[in-house]
Parts: sequence; C-alpha cells; structure tokens
Amino acid sequence: MKVGIIVPGGMDPGGTERVIPVLLALIERLAAVHEIHVFALAPARRSSVYPLRGATVHAMGSGARSARAAAAITRVHRQGPFDVLHAFWAVPCGSIAALAGRTLGVPVITHIAGGELIALPDIAYGGRRTSRGRAAVLAALGGARCITAASRPILDEARGLGFRAERLPLGVDTRTWPPVPPRPRDSSRPARLIAVGSLNGVKDPRTLLESTRILADDGVDFMLDVVGEDTLDGAPLRWARELDVEDRVRFHGFLPQQRLRPLVEGADVLLHAARHEAGPVVLLEAAVAGVPAVGTRVGHFAEWAPAAAAAVDPGNARSLADAARILLDDDAQRMSITRAAQARALAEDADFTAQRVLDLYHTMVRG
Repeated sequence: MKVGIIVPGGMDPGGTERVIPVLLALIERLAAVHEIHVFALAPARRSSVYPLRGATVHAMGSGARSARAAAAITRVHRQGPFDVLHAFWAVPCGSIAALAGRTLGVPVITHIAGGELIALPDIAYGGRRTSRGRAAVLAALGGARCITAASRPILDEARGLGFRAERLPLGVDTRTWPPVPPRPRDSSRPARLIAVGSLNGVKDPRTLLESTRILADDGVDFMLDVVGEDTLDGAPLRWARELDVEDRVRFHGFLPQQRLRPLVEGADVLLHAARHEAGPVVLLEAAVAGVPAVGTRVGHFAEWAPAAAAAVDPGNARSLADAARILLDDDAQRMSITRAAQARALAEDADFTAQRVLDLYHTMVRG
C-alpha cells in the first residue's frame, strides 16, 4: 500500500529536534509495512526530500507551502498511485488532502489534532474564529472519508458540527520512552513539579504560574520545571517575577526527548493549565514515566478524571493549586492515580495507534 501523510512539520532530518515524537513513532511503524511518503509543510528552509524512520519526507520549504504540497502529492502519485492520503490537523493539512484526494480520486483520512473546531478570540486561537477559517475547516472535514481525533471531547466538538469522528489516541513509543513503575514521593525534599508544552496563549502559562503563587502562599515547598519554547516574548518570566515565584520556577526552553525524560521521571506531579487540548501527549508521557498529572478538563484529562488524573476547570488557578496540593499531601491517592494513568497509557501506546491506523487504511482501501 502507498500512503501519503500530510503534516504541518515536526519532521526534521535529524529526528530529535523540531520533531513530533508521537508522529515519528507512528510513521516508523507504518513504514515497516507500507510505502510511506510524508509531506511536511515546515520547517525546512528550502524544498528537499530525505529518508526518515523508513519513510520518504518531502519538505516544502518556504513560500506557498500548500501549493507546493499539492503539487508534490500529485507528482509522487503519478509515479505510482496513492491508496490513502492521511492528514494531521484539519487546516491546512486536511484542506490540502481534501483537494488532492478529490482531484486524484484517493480516499482521505483527517485527524483533528488541535483547536481546529473551536474559537478563542481573546488569544487569537482556534480554526473557527473567522468565516474564512470556518469555511476551511468544513471543507477539510467534508473532503475526508474518515475523521479521527485523540479524545472524546474532540469527538463531541466534531459531532456538534455534524461530523462523525473516530477516537484515535496518539500513543507513546515505549521503545524510546520506556515505562517506569510509579514511585512514592520523598517528602523530605521539596515537591518536584513539571509543566511541559510551548509557552503560548492556549497553554495558559499565566494560570500555571498563578497556581504556583497560591501553592507558595499555602506553605507548599516546591520547585517547578517549565519545559517548552517561549512564544510570548519573555512574558512568562516577567509573570514569574511579578508573582514572586522566580526562585521556585526554572524555565528550560525546548528540550529534546532524551533531556526531557530525566526531568519528567524526577517529578512528583505534572501540571497542565491548557484552555484547550486534543490530547495532550505529555499526559501520556508522564503516565508512562510513572508520574501523575493535574490539569484542566480538556482532552485526555477530561476522559481520565477522576480515577487516572485530576482535572479542574480551565483558567482556575486556585483549583489547579488545590488539586496539586491534595496529591502532594496524600501519597496513597497520588500512587493510585499514577497506576491507573500508566495502565491507560500503556494500553494505548504507539503500537496500539499504529495498528488502529493500519486497520483504517485497509478499511478505506476495501471500501
């Protein structure tokens, strides 16, 4: 089978930085069975073709990436027809796949991977903030024969727009991110907290930092490691100073997986303050590493709470801090949540995801 996968980026030739690990894990498994061509819209400076994890990556370079991608898909299709086109993110990847699929007569799968179906105008986030954006989302989903999403809340969003979607969690690669049994907390040292994700509006680092101020006021002794690229021009560091928690928070910037892993594994609790999320993968990674999570009621947090994660309303720093403190104070509950979370993450790991995708491919071709 020949499959074309369209992604926004995350396919750097080195395979370690500027990558999306769960997508790399999936592509590697698919490429062991089928001929896989990945069309990456970014971040290459110029168009190039190179091998990665058994697949062939076509990087679009700068300029009109959507047009370049459509042309590249057509060119590779003429060398031997695609059986399936698979897009991750409805816009622009799903839009490109829908157009190419209709033109070439190839069935399309589109995975809703972010905020395509929502609108948060106060932070300029979401695919449905404008009439043009709403039209693009509807065109992308309307051109897909199959729609998938990582968690039930996103399936509900799709259903609200009249589209049926299938649940497809993007699992962790346990070959490169191996499981570690849950561990009791060492109460003789300050609590170790960690937050992982780009520092942007939708991840809501302001609420995250406000929750640490509340923890400090409540007498909790802790250190917070924040891992992720700052896209807010230094605002999180300024907020930490303003809230007087600068000495309790360490900003690491982006870290590749091998440097991230020790920080996650050494944490007592993962904090996640996002206003919207399809996954998030970091919850799965923390669970595999034996670390429990406290986060907002989005994505997998909404699915897993209360047995396998603690979930609170977005934007509520007080509730986020209280939920974290409960786990830090009650190690029996912390361990119970961790074990339940790890069981769920391992049941839906990268091998599970790949098998589900392979089944979808065969269904599409037979159909």
